[in-house]
Amino acid sequence: MGAYETLVVERPDPAIARIVMNRPEARNAQNLQMTYDLNAAFDDAVQDDGVKVIILAGNGPHFSAGHDLRATTRNEAGIDFPPVGAWGGFREPGAHGRMAREQEIYLQITRRWRNLAKPTIAEVHGKCIAGGLMLAWACDLIVAADSAEFCDPVVTMGVCGVEWFVHPWELGPRKAKELLFTADSWSAQDAHQLGMVNHVVPAPELSDFTLQLALRIAAKPSFALKMTKEAVNRSVDIQGQPAAIDQAFALHQLCHAHNLQEFGMIVDPMGLHPSVRQQVKV
Repeated sequence: MGAYETLVVERPDPAIARIVMNRPEARNAQNLQMTYDLNAAFDDAVQDDGVKVIILAGNGPHFSAGHDLRATTRNEAGIDFPPVGAWGGFREPGAHGRMAREQEIYLQITRRWRNLAKPTIAEVHGKCIAGGLMLAWACDLIVAADSAEFCDPVVTMGVCGVEWFVHPWELGPRKAKELLFTADSWSAQDAHQLGMVNHVVPAPELSDFTLQLALRIAAKPSFALKMTKEAVNRSVDIQGQPAAIDQAFALHQLCHAHNLQEFGMIVDPMGLHPSVRQQVKV
């Protein structure tokens, strides 16, 4: 596997690829470079016939603080990076270009990761916030440290949740509404009780537990694993999840347009941390 600017790829076992987000100074906030590094690393792992299971983890004290909203990390998807999705119009002004870029880097790429042809496990510690949830939710299984916390505070920024809107499936509709309305954090134990997290383990044991789980899965036949994942994913798709995600994404874009008219930027600035407020990109 190749070298990546924002990731470290480990092989703790010949059958396991462990992809580690490596922007600890930014709490592993997902900038455009990391997005496309992740996409390339996932593709490399899928194309490597020796890899049976993929683990996604984060370096430093947190799994991921979400999307990097600073102006220095503008989303030049399809321009600086070759697009992986089917949308064009990345250079178009206003809502046209913004929707194209967000379709590419948030919606279509996350959908690709969710449908990777090998089992994936998110190894979550520390904070898993907003866009960090999208990374974890794209994985087949989630193992969390007992000190991990989850949160989607995007409603405080004037937007109806993150772009990969699977909250009702992950949390159930009533709990999804509560956690979005309040922007409260929920613990690993809460997430486990809701069925979002598969296992909660003491933080010092997180990596070893996740690896052992991956090895148990890797012992199964590759084709059977692939077909099982396909069967479960398609069962969820038949229930309408893709259409629900797409309509929520359209409402997300409507929120951006409203905020741009009200505040001159695509989010409500009062929902941003003061250190980010002056740097947020339009």
